[in-house]
Amino acid sequence: MAEKTVEPVREERSILYEITRGLAWAVFHTLMPVTIHNRERLDAEAPYVVIANHQHALDPIVMAMYIRKRQIVFLGKKELGKNKLAANLLTRAHVILVDRHATDMSAMRNCMKAIKMKKILLIFPEGTRHHEGQMEQIENGTSLIAMRSKAPIIPIYFDRKLAFFKRTHMYVGEPIPYDDLLAEGINAETCEKMNDRFRETYRKIVQEHPIRE
Repeated sequence: MAEKTVEPVREERSILYEITRGLAWAVFHTLMPVTIHNRERLDAEAPYVVIANHQHALDPIVMAMYIRKRQIVFLGKKELGKNKLAANLLTRAHVILVDRHATDMSAMRNCMKAIKMKKILLIFPEGTRHHEGQMEQIENGTSLIAMRSKAPIIPIYFDRKLAFFKRTHMYVGEPIPYDDLLAEGINAETCEKMNDRFRETYRKIVQEHPIRE
């Protein structure tokens, strides 16, 4: 029997997303300068999952600017879409709104759909902005989404909060291995082991890359 041909996925491009990315290029090369390290790791073939520490509301836009091959899908707290206008704009910018403190099956399905369509999914494991780089507080559900995706997981670390006329360094780490956890099955225990793996990854990155003055 002949093998079934898999048709390439055609990405639906958002004009709002591209305009925002273009403006970001000007801002993050002048007013709020950002230097990226190991950017080539973001050229990996999709799908993959990006996890990052979160210190500034503009963090997702910086990452969107540097991930050039595809428009990425963001996981954001549902409070951001508290009115119809905001929700509509966020949807156009490829944001999946999620309830951080409950099992949000709708958001889970949308995340899995994005991965199935060979997109890039961005998750902030802390769920909201924190000014510590080590990522000790991780929301429930982060590891579940990451493991169910079965896609490579690439960590990104911002060494400081974005600020005017202060350079922020953005480090792209190597994919986090987790095949051993998948072999044990996806359950509460392995999800907590994955959370520990996230924490250890960021502890190591913070140690290797202290804040540059």
